[in-house]
This record gives sequence, structure tokens and C-alpha cells, in this order.
Amino acid sequence: MFAVVDIAGSQFKVEENKKYYVPHLTSEVNKKVIFDSVLLYSDGKSIKIGNPIVKGIKVQAKVLEHIKDNKIIVFKKKRRKSYKVKNGHRQQLTRIEITKISKPRAAKPKVKAEESE
Repeated sequence: MFAVVDIAGSQFKVEENKKYYVPHLTSEVNKKVIFDSVLLYSDGKSIKIGNPIVKGIKVQAKVLEHIKDNKIIVFKKKRRKSYKVKNGHRQQLTRIEITKISKPRAAKPKVKAEESE
């Protein structure tokens, strides 16, 4: 069973009991987070594609830690112009563990009241 979820503007293919690094989330460590923007859901037998999201499916995750990624160096240079600029940054990330992908509830058949004539 897996789902494709939109988390902070990025799409991730997630499975239960797996850990992922996602863009920084504002929630605290050891708190639960619910993602309801599921774009695709598969239970192994069938696939449900959202338009734009699949209704009734939510992904629950637990925030494990907040970290910084490796440093990225940005170096700009223009030949023969004596122009050099060196910058860098470390991207903020959040490590989460997917605890549960809720399955859609089975639709109950609607019973119409029979009209008496």
C-alpha cells in the first residue's frame, strides 16, 4: 500500500512505517501530523487517482527531528570582469515517519424509501 502526498509543495511517494526527509514543517518533535492532500492511492489491488486530490484518504505521520541538510556552495564568476561571489546555505529539513495511511471507507448503499401508490 502506498500513496503520493503533497507535503509543503513537494510530492512524495510514501509507505507505512518508513521514514522520509521533507521540507521544514512547523510542528514540534514527537507530534502527529496529518496530510490530507493525497494525489494518488494504491492498496495493491486498485489505484485511485485524485482530481486533484483523493477524498477520504489521509496520511498520518510523526515528526522525528528537525535537521539541516549538507551545505550547498553557490559560486558565481564572470570572466575578465574581476567578479567573484561565493555564497552557500543549508536547507532546513524535517524527518518524519509515516504511521498510517487511512483507507477509504466503503460506501454504504443508499436505500430509497418505497413510495406507496
